[in-house]
Amino acid sequence: QVQLVESGGGLVQAGGSLRLSCAASGRTFSSYGMGWFRQAPGKEREFVAAISSWSGGITYYADSVKGRFTISRDNAKNTVYLQMNSLKPEDTAVYYCAAGSGLGLRVVRAYDYWGQGTQVTVSS
Repeated sequence: QVQLVESGGGLVQAGGSLRLSCAASGRTFSSYGMGWFRQAPGKEREFVAAISSWSGGITYYADSVKGRFTISRDNAKNTVYLQMNSLKPEDTAVYYCAAGSGLGLRVVRAYDYWGQGTQVTVSS
C-alpha cells in the first residue's frame, strides 16, 4: 500500500512558476513509476508527466508542457516533484500524483495509487 500526499499548489500569475511535491509512504517508493496528471473542470483527467522507477532515468511529458515542466524524484525522501515554469491559464487544474507498477506511464490505467490532488490556478 502506498499513500500519496501532494502539496505546493496555489494561485500564480501567467508566466510564473510553481513546484509541486508528492510525498509517498512506504518503503517501496523507488520501485514505482511516478506520474502527474491534471483535471480541469468538465474535462477528463489528462497525463502531464511521468518518471520511471528506481533511478528515474526515463521521463515522459505531454506535448502541452514539454519544455516548461520538469519531473524529478528523490528516492531518499520518497518524493516526486513537478517544477512548472512559464505557467499559462490553460494549466489551471487539480494536479494529481500517482504511483504505478504497470507499463505505459502515460495512461491512467498504469497507476495503482493516487493522491487527493492539489489545485493550481493560473491567472491571466
